[in-house]
Amino acid sequence: MLFQIQISRMKTSNVIWVGNYSTVVKRDPVLHWSWKSELPLECATHFVRMRSRVDDAKIPEPRFWSNWSSWKEADAQKSLGRDPLFLFPKDKLVEEGSNVTICYMSRNQQDNISCYLEGQQIHGEQLDSNVSAFKLNKVSFIRKTGTNIFCKVDQKDVIKGIVLFVSKVLEEPKDFSCETQDFKTLTCTWDPGTDTSLPKRSSQSYTLFESFSGKKILCEHKNSCNWQVDSDSQEMYNFTLVAENALGNRSVSVLFSLTHRVHPKTPYNLFLKNVSGTKATVTWKVHPIGNYSTLLCQLDLLGEGNVIQQHNVSIKENGEYLLSELEPDTEYMARVRCADANHFWKWSGSISQKFITAEAAPSEALDVWRNVKSVSGRPTVTLFWKPLSKLHANGKILSYNVTVENLDRPSGLEVHSVPATANGTELTLDQDSYQIHVTALNSAGPSPASVIVVSGDPGNEEVEEERVNGTEDGFSVSWKPQSGKAIGYVVEWCDHPQDLPCDLQWKNLSSNTTSTVISSGAFRPGVRYNFRIYEISTERMAYLLEKKAGYLKELAPSDNPQVVVSNLTSHSFTLSWKDYSTDSQLGFIQGYYVYLRSKAEKECHPGFKKATLPDKSACCQHRIDNPEQKTFVMENLQPESVYEFLVTPYTSAGSGPLDAFTKVTTPDEYYLVEKGPYTHTHHPPHDRLRFAHHDHLLPKKSVENPHLTIMNVSDCVPDAIEVIHKPEGSKIQFLGASKSLTETEFTKPAYLYLLPAEKNYSGPGPCICFENLTYNEAAADSGSCGHFPVTPEALPGQPGPLTSPENLLKALEKNYMNSLGETAAGEASLNYVSQLASQMSGDKDSLPANPPEPVLCSEYKMQMAIPLGLASPPPAENSGLSSTTPLDQSEHYR
Repeated sequence: MLFQIQISRMKTSNVIWVGNYSTVVKRDPVLHWSWKSELPLECATHFVRMRSRVDDAKIPEPRFWSNWSSWKEADAQKSLGRDPLFLFPKDKLVEEGSNVTICYMSRNQQDNISCYLEGQQIHGEQLDSNVSAFKLNKVSFIRKTGTNIFCKVDQKDVIKGIVLFVSKVLEEPKDFSCETQDFKTLTCTWDPGTDTSLPKRSSQSYTLFESFSGKKILCEHKNSCNWQVDSDSQEMYNFTLVAENALGNRSVSVLFSLTHRVHPKTPYNLFLKNVSGTKATVTWKVHPIGNYSTLLCQLDLLGEGNVIQQHNVSIKENGEYLLSELEPDTEYMARVRCADANHFWKWSGSISQKFITAEAAPSEALDVWRNVKSVSGRPTVTLFWKPLSKLHANGKILSYNVTVENLDRPSGLEVHSVPATANGTELTLDQDSYQIHVTALNSAGPSPASVIVVSGDPGNEEVEEERVNGTEDGFSVSWKPQSGKAIGYVVEWCDHPQDLPCDLQWKNLSSNTTSTVISSGAFRPGVRYNFRIYEISTERMAYLLEKKAGYLKELAPSDNPQVVVSNLTSHSFTLSWKDYSTDSQLGFIQGYYVYLRSKAEKECHPGFKKATLPDKSACCQHRIDNPEQKTFVMENLQPESVYEFLVTPYTSAGSGPLDAFTKVTTPDEYYLVEKGPYTHTHHPPHDRLRFAHHDHLLPKKSVENPHLTIMNVSDCVPDAIEVIHKPEGSKIQFLGASKSLTETEFTKPAYLYLLPAEKNYSGPGPCICFENLTYNEAAADSGSCGHFPVTPEALPGQPGPLTSPENLLKALEKNYMNSLGETAAGEASLNYVSQLASQMSGDKDSLPANPPEPVLCSEYKMQMAIPLGLASPPPAENSGLSSTTPLDQSEHYR
């Protein structure tokens, strides 16, 4: 029979569901059918009716429906009682993601009711004056204790609440499989997924059903289940695993053959025996598996965590395998696992054991190098060697043996023992040739010997140095073989060339190699690295072959040279500087830039070009392309002008810093004295300067050049100056002189005379008038014509010079020419030779007993600087002078 059912809500005309139900009808049957409403039945009255028709293919069409039955009412509200507010459904359990409808019913239509889900107000649909419904879509899991919902009557103490229990979705079991370890028990395992259990609710359960036998068991665990294998040796199994909770179930199936699902137990009793430096025997046992006892076992040998050997061994109960090609004094791990040899399913668990092989003598000779230098005339050889790697040491190195043999004078061997912590030693030898053997020792014996030969003759060390360019990968070094009999080459360098000691490094290369790349993590930009390539002869002697120098990356110079100014003239001066220390260079010096600027000149001199400094100021620049040139002459300059210069080196990366310029002032060309006490240029022949009493003739300025002193009229600050015009060729007669000389006859320095005062003169001492006075800057507090007390006994009967003219001139000329290129500016104090002509007439040989008071001061002719120390020695007793006269201490610089 086929039944058609209608369900109405609130009133019979409001049909909300129509469905068919088919069943076989027997005589006097009682039929049952159920329907779940989205809206709790307590919130609304429901009505149901049905009709039927025959649903049998044997009865021909048409088949007619019966009449509808009368409506039957389902009203749950009648049993609720008289509470003012009701909230439904109560303690409902749903799955996460489901849609849920809740409702409340109020007895008082005037009440204002608010509802909340976890504290957040929700709004619904009013079904009638007393009932409202709320639809919650895709509810989520909040907590295992449920989701709280409540409604309250505003302004009244009436609250009703319910708990909605939301469980996680029941998942289908994953990775479901079954296997056996002994053909007695099948163990089935799976991943249950998310746990759907809730407090006070029945948890999910798992049932295992085998279809061939029809057996079924309830599993005790949520992720595994044991099935006992029958003695009838059933071969095939078809298992269905059903997961079930209060809201539904999920299932998964697997079909397999028992012999294809063998998973052996983990092997046991793994041991190592007969362990030597290169071999070891491994033994282990396995658990038997019924009649299917053949197992395939995998033996892994691990070193430092990596598998370095792997072997497969077929066994039944006991396994054994000989491991070979092991390294001495090395820790290994042996690891074993097994599987069914006939039908591989899974590897068993692994068992492992660590062991250490025995030590053996070192297998490789040391990498040895040497450095030979002479100390107190005797060769001192410093030996260096690199520690053996663990692979070649074959054990703990206990010490090093150094054996020295004299090849020129055979005698006993000299043996030195060096501690294991050292990587070298020092030997003091003589000029003979020596063969040196170096070995490393451990508990098993010595290593092969490293042999080098050294000689007191260092060979050709004068090898021209070449340049090599560095890259990101290091330095590419190549060389040309010379002898054709080399057995190898060594490239030597220092990782830290600026340190002492310099951390010597070397690289051994075969005889057929003529290039290599030297790389090091210690290489830095701006550091000069020097490489020396040695050829190793058949006698194991090292000969220097080539020298290389280079920078990983050149940098611009960080400082400028110290420049000395010399040969200062009115129109030129010379700049000179010294070489840099090669170790301090940040790159190869390719040349120099010379900068010149002057406010008096706007255009650049020939060979210069305009340049702009970082401060935007303009200057002139000259480029010197020859790095060996260390001098430069500034020419075509203007007299009495201030110039500023700067010299900076440059490399491929740039030039040195443009720091402070140095000022130089060119002298007035009319007062430049170059050599000799009377040599000057363009001196007016008729003009003389007369300086008054107590004057200071010489200027006080800093010494820029002790060899060229310029005296301008403006530099002298006398009390008074008078210009006297004398006719050409007029004679000047000295006090007490017996003859007169013309001005053109003054070819040698005149002498210093002491002019006594009048007999009864009570004033200051006699005036000092002089010509070509050797003026010592160390003298103090006297003018060019000053007074000092002199006793009558001290006055000479005949005045004489402080020193002879010939000696003075010779000393002046020699010292002047030698010091011209040797003394830097500002390095020497000065004396001066002054030229002054007396205004008194007469023969100096016939001085009157009571001479008149001398005229104040003499004529100024010319002055020239001489170095300090050329002052005349004290006069001899027969010179007629009783004392020397200290003159004014001044700084007479230009």
